[in-house]
Amino acid sequence: MDCIYKDPNAAIEERVKDLLSKMTVEEKIGQMTQIERAVANPSAIRDRCIGSVLSGGGSRPFENAESADWANMIDGFQKGAVESRLGIPIFYGTDAIHGNNNVWGATIFPHNIGLGATRDADLVRRIGVVTALETRACGSQYAFAPCVAVAKDPRWGRFYESYSEDTEVVRKMTSLVLGLQGQPPEGHPYGYPYVAGRNSVMASAKHFVGDGATENGTNEGNTIASHDDMFNIHLAPYIDCIAQGICTVMASYSSWNGDKMHSHRYLLTEVLKEKLGFKGLLITDWEALERLTDPHDADYRQSVKSTINAGIDMVMVPFRYELFLEQLQSLVESGEIPMTRIDDAVERILRVKFVTGLFEHPFTDRSLIDLVGCKAHRELAREAVRKSLVLLKNGKDPKKPFLPLDKTAKKILVTGTHADDLGYQCGGWTATWTGLSGRITVGTTIMDAIREMLGDKTELVFEPNPTAETFASQDFSFAIVAIGEGPYCETGGDDPELKIPFNGTEIATFVADRVPTVTILISGRPMVIEPPLLEKVDAFVAAWLPGTEGAGITDVLFGDYPFQGKLPVTWFKTVDQIPMHVHGNSNPLFPFGFGLTS
Repeated sequence: MDCIYKDPNAAIEERVKDLLSKMTVEEKIGQMTQIERAVANPSAIRDRCIGSVLSGGGSRPFENAESADWANMIDGFQKGAVESRLGIPIFYGTDAIHGNNNVWGATIFPHNIGLGATRDADLVRRIGVVTALETRACGSQYAFAPCVAVAKDPRWGRFYESYSEDTEVVRKMTSLVLGLQGQPPEGHPYGYPYVAGRNSVMASAKHFVGDGATENGTNEGNTIASHDDMFNIHLAPYIDCIAQGICTVMASYSSWNGDKMHSHRYLLTEVLKEKLGFKGLLITDWEALERLTDPHDADYRQSVKSTINAGIDMVMVPFRYELFLEQLQSLVESGEIPMTRIDDAVERILRVKFVTGLFEHPFTDRSLIDLVGCKAHRELAREAVRKSLVLLKNGKDPKKPFLPLDKTAKKILVTGTHADDLGYQCGGWTATWTGLSGRITVGTTIMDAIREMLGDKTELVFEPNPTAETFASQDFSFAIVAIGEGPYCETGGDDPELKIPFNGTEIATFVADRVPTVTILISGRPMVIEPPLLEKVDAFVAAWLPGTEGAGITDVLFGDYPFQGKLPVTWFKTVDQIPMHVHGNSNPLFPFGFGLTS
């Protein structure tokens, strides 16, 4: 066969070598380019040999677009790619970080911080399997997950994307890679990318490296750490991902001791690729080239040069791809970026494409669409919610537990800003980049779940913001109060104060002064729990950002299942104790690993 690369029976490395030998410089640099769907079209993808398309946070075909709508869009882009001179397919990337969270009707799992509370690696693997299926159903073959940051400061706006402050917990949760990509067979070469088949996706370990330990928890900030700490604390989970055949690694916006990670040749090339033997592709984060300079975009050409020479293989451009292609081509022609570096990058990109089976199966398997949001998937998410809940207090007298709640109670008050808000339950990176309030997708709120569990036998009074009038001549058996954070992401979530917003503390204490109360905190991190709040409520539950399956909360509150969650992070008393973690200072409000079972 003249075209070895088209032969599915040929060895992958032979296919890569053959295809690489047939490519022009223009086609090679096209493959190194990832562009946003908003600027993508089939003819540009075909003519410029674009390597990948992505959806940025919340970027979707249209509002409430379902999986079939996504598949139509992505297959349209793919048609342009396979009609190019060499027929090299694209892969489509999406932020499927707690389920395929951009897509209407998808199953939304708890954010990583809640999964860290479960300590259940097999649960996380199974979540990866479901996320891969639902991601593939929309046509995407690439999930920008898992985030394996070891988060040391809850003031960081991406804290909830981390599984834990503890390296060993984060390492355990890299099992998500096995769920997303599949289990490599025995004898699979170390560091070589792996995707099991059409029901699996490429994963991306991120953000390389040290993003969870920036000064003051500042997003995209500077991590001051010794060589040993960087390697032993922050790099360790990447080694686990590489051992599991991770296809891609995403570089971090952050810096290490003042040096930007995206242009850090020592870590990107000498450590990740050479010392650790990573054979997949290394991708930038969104608009990372612009963010390399202060002010942003001060010297784009230099940013292209420094990132590619440092070892970056694919650039998430995402909009100005014509400029990127022009600058990269010029740098290659001038010799400022050697052809050997370009060939190494493209070899890695092609390797991952062959491993993923894109040449044989470039288009969406539409038979998967019926699985999106199905009962079995939602049951798994419900299980994850149950196991993630951390019981911080149960009864004012330890000998008289307040929970479980009585299912035969005559009248219950359900209150708080988060009791009936699906968007708040899901948090950021859901439907949109930052997340939204309200019925943002298909799912069950805490209030829905209470109604479903108790039926008509119990009178439920729902009042998001209770007043004295709420209690006038009312005889409540008890109150369920849900308070917490609004949705946020990245820098927009950086918070130096960590006070419970929306008057959450005031609502909970107001209710607890009048009726026995369980308070549920919906948040992506520990918050300041004022002493009067903790003293007055009868029970307090940290529910993290549980996602669409609120029934997992009522399963445990009413005693069908026990509390199992353990804190994945040390819970501070006051923000001036931060950073506070298991191997650091003492006197927390609740220590790392705390969690009552009854």
